[in-house]
Amino acid sequence: MAGESTGGGRSLLITGASGYIGSQLVEALAAEPGDLQQIVAMDVREVPQAERLEGVSYETGDIRDETLVDLLRRFGVDTLVHLAAIMTPGPGSSREFEHSVDVLGTKNVLDCCLAAGVRKFIVTSSGAAYGYYADNPVPLREADALRGNPEFAYSDHKRLVEEMLERYRKEHPELAQLVFRPGAILGERVANQITALFEKPFVLGVAGSETPFTFIWDRDVVGCLLAGIRSDRVGIYNLAGDGRTPMRQVADRLGKPYLPLPAWLLRGVLSVLHPVGLSRYGPEQVNFLRYRPVLDNTRLKREFGYMPELSSDEVFDYYLRARADG
Repeated sequence: MAGESTGGGRSLLITGASGYIGSQLVEALAAEPGDLQQIVAMDVREVPQAERLEGVSYETGDIRDETLVDLLRRFGVDTLVHLAAIMTPGPGSSREFEHSVDVLGTKNVLDCCLAAGVRKFIVTSSGAAYGYYADNPVPLREADALRGNPEFAYSDHKRLVEEMLERYRKEHPELAQLVFRPGAILGERVANQITALFEKPFVLGVAGSETPFTFIWDRDVVGCLLAGIRSDRVGIYNLAGDGRTPMRQVADRLGKPYLPLPAWLLRGVLSVLHPVGLSRYGPEQVNFLRYRPVLDNTRLKREFGYMPELSSDEVFDYYLRARADG
């Protein structure tokens, strides 16, 4: 494929390296490092010695800490993969804390990259950056507006980060950027707000909405990151398997009843249950189900040169098999 690495010893640092995708990426790189002389896995959580892989340097650190620049210089990092983010907030989390990590933390990483002379910045954004709106184009392409949803922290923060990235591309072209916008990631061990919807006795939907998911296999996400690390490709790309999987189809495959409630009723129920801790979802997240962003993956295939191994439906079938196997 075009854009292969120009060769020479290189040094890579991954933030959020102990996370779901980060740990898979580290494992893949440890198995086949290619021309990487240094693989640095950084996370706010310390990795136990028994879980550390040969050929990987493990560092504990906070992406909000300005001393990150010292780490980048020490290892001579030329490529950084930024995966650290808060997708599912913990019980004691706050909007201020999540903003400090997702937005301010990313700004610190960018500034440290510039100060340390890092050549390439690879980041996972999200299809959530487009926002959950009735008038979103179907499908959404990379040039479409990023509106986020102010009431939904994860979506809003991804929008803010992408606006920041655009500014840095204009003001600091010396730092090449590769931005991925994944759809809903599924795999063997994934557990998040989306998979939580599938674990209920019934599958909840919104009346009048197809609630389409564009799933992407976790191994395809890792495959795209590896391709980005091992080449000089840059740009912005949606990550999604071919096709889309509506919520009613999800229910059928799970063998569970599908319960599409009117949006006004669902908001009312959640506004009562959420404040007393009986639901992890608030009324502001009704649009999360109602207006799912449908991602177009044409640019990923034609320009980036990556063909997802599994379609959206196939990803969900894979998830079901893994779930059945425990």
